[in-house]
Amino acid sequence: MKQEYIEKIYAGWLAKIIGIRLGAVVEGWTYEKIAQRYGEVTGYLEEYINFAADDDSNGPFFLVRALEEGKNFPKLEPQDVADALMNYAGWEHGFFWFGGYGVSTEHTAFLNLWNGIPAPRSGSAMQNGWTVAEQIGGQIFIDCWGLINPGNTERAAQFARAAASVTHDGNGIWGGIFVAVCISCAFEEKNIQKIIQKGLDYIPQNCEYAAVVRAVCEFYEKNPENWRDCFFYIKENWGYDKYPGNCHIIPNAAVMILALLYGEGDFDKTLCICTMCGWDTDCNVGNIATIMGVRGGIDAIDEKKWREEINDLTVFSGNAGALNISDIPEGASYMARLAYMLDGQEPPAMWKRIWSRNREYCHFEFPGSTHAFRIRGNGRLENTSYRSAYGTRSLFITFGEDDKAENRCEIFRKTYYEPKDFSDSRYDPSFSPTVYPGQTVRCRLTTLCEGEQVCLYAKLRGKEGEEYIYGEKYLPEVGKEQEIEWRIPEKQNRTILEIGIVCEAPKGKMMLLLHELNVEGKADYCIDFSMERLEKWNGSHCEISQFTREKGLAYLEKGKLHLTGTDWAEVYTGNWEWENYETEFEMTPLLGEEHFVLFRVQGAIRSYGFGFTGCGRIGVWKKEKEIELIKEMPFSWEKGQKYCLKITLEQDKYVFYVDNQYLFTVQDSNNPWMAGGIGLGVRNNSHCSYDKISVHGI
Repeated sequence: MKQEYIEKIYAGWLAKIIGIRLGAVVEGWTYEKIAQRYGEVTGYLEEYINFAADDDSNGPFFLVRALEEGKNFPKLEPQDVADALMNYAGWEHGFFWFGGYGVSTEHTAFLNLWNGIPAPRSGSAMQNGWTVAEQIGGQIFIDCWGLINPGNTERAAQFARAAASVTHDGNGIWGGIFVAVCISCAFEEKNIQKIIQKGLDYIPQNCEYAAVVRAVCEFYEKNPENWRDCFFYIKENWGYDKYPGNCHIIPNAAVMILALLYGEGDFDKTLCICTMCGWDTDCNVGNIATIMGVRGGIDAIDEKKWREEINDLTVFSGNAGALNISDIPEGASYMARLAYMLDGQEPPAMWKRIWSRNREYCHFEFPGSTHAFRIRGNGRLENTSYRSAYGTRSLFITFGEDDKAENRCEIFRKTYYEPKDFSDSRYDPSFSPTVYPGQTVRCRLTTLCEGEQVCLYAKLRGKEGEEYIYGEKYLPEVGKEQEIEWRIPEKQNRTILEIGIVCEAPKGKMMLLLHELNVEGKADYCIDFSMERLEKWNGSHCEISQFTREKGLAYLEKGKLHLTGTDWAEVYTGNWEWENYETEFEMTPLLGEEHFVLFRVQGAIRSYGFGFTGCGRIGVWKKEKEIELIKEMPFSWEKGQKYCLKITLEQDKYVFYVDNQYLFTVQDSNNPWMAGGIGLGVRNNSHCSYDKISVHGI
């Protein structure tokens, strides 16, 4: 794989997020309504505090994990993608549009999978009918398969077919293949017509998708001046009124081709034309933006117009709360690493070093990237190639004025989000922190002004509100690289909202270079549910702070978290990268017979559970879609009595206690889950309350 493709993957993923953000405001609007409300679209249509999650970004971010987490690498089978969908999508909330069985294509396939219908039958027209099978979702989540296969259109087509078939059929699959191939082709080809033709080469020439693509291309060749003439031609022949369902793929495919052609290779023009056409705008603009981002690279994407508002941030709404907080460099790095793995090649040394770090590692090697860092006050963050400790780029921070007697600024990144951080509840995100008490923050920086003092800090949410804690102050030598570190105080029952650097200067103006920042080490903290809160997004979206809900009813009452459900219910927290730790749970079974806690949680279909398995029994089990009981023993427990369940995890060896009394040890030598978060759960119509949780890394 060519090294320059790494940057193009970043440009493609960045462009995807930009396209979604641009089109989301008018999703589902008609051409006429958009024209009346906004006139000519030339940029973002509305401002957001932060842009919340969207199904068009959820899909590629989580489903691409199917390749590495599946059982067929380097091949991809439909069931690999189906398992990723079941694992990361919450039960009928978040992730994508859960509009009802037989109405929403993805919802239909999701329920098929959970009820034992395997992929690709889960998305087939034979199972669901043609109306459901040919809605737009077959192509809107497909970008990742093009991005991880730069120039390898054959493999991009194979992966896209496998992925799209989980939820779609017919034109729904052909659209997915077409888009993935166009993205893959754009790494090497700039001619738009040739990119479109390459996409056509991989789908049946007699399918309706191919026919409408050719028809729009032919209209453009005869009428290249006015895109609106082409839009009215599309509307007359393939408009929404011609197709059943909520959001059919064919009308939307037609306006995507229109925008690619009439955009004439210009990134801005292409995205804005597609937005003005209306219909499923976030989906359509997101797909063509990925093509155009890969084709033109970073230089094609105007920083001030498109990138500053995004600020590299991505937010998702899967059931993995810590994964829901991400940024564009992380997503691009993950996909670029997969691309090298698929080609069986070693990445360049600098990128190998970057990709070997954990999710919290921040670098600035992608031109213009900020890793979602922010600054408080009269300052500016700018990616620069002026100097770097380990690579070629760093983050240049300027703050204050020369004529001020003194100045103080904070450079930070958020590690937890609350409803107040967003303008809406788009696709119902929820979060777990990405950083915890007990971990160590480490960064490398260079100060450029005399007398600058720096220290690391964390902002926390406590019982009385937000507060700061600070590390040691340093007075670095001007122009010299300095590594500083600070361990966040452990044993705290508070949520870390952000981490950052405080910089103070006696002479007013400040300048420094941030080369890298990372958070390492073991979490050591507790959760007291009397201090947690119900985070209210809107009337139907309320979540318990720090937790993501997979299924069931979770609520806070009298200082406890209550969990109940008609069949099973689970909630999750913590970091998917946790390996060895000791964790304790205070819990009280109230109704029913099955009450438990979870560890090494990797999603809805991969975890371990420990708890009461029935009247007079306690046990531990492993879940990989199906639940496998590992060990069970008699244990006398009573409803209404509080118990403390403790688990010590070291590699594949797990030790279990109740009320500090040793019960048993188990070892899982059959493909054990070696990392994951924690959670709570009940089964078979049970109801349990929980007082506290503690986690101590070992």
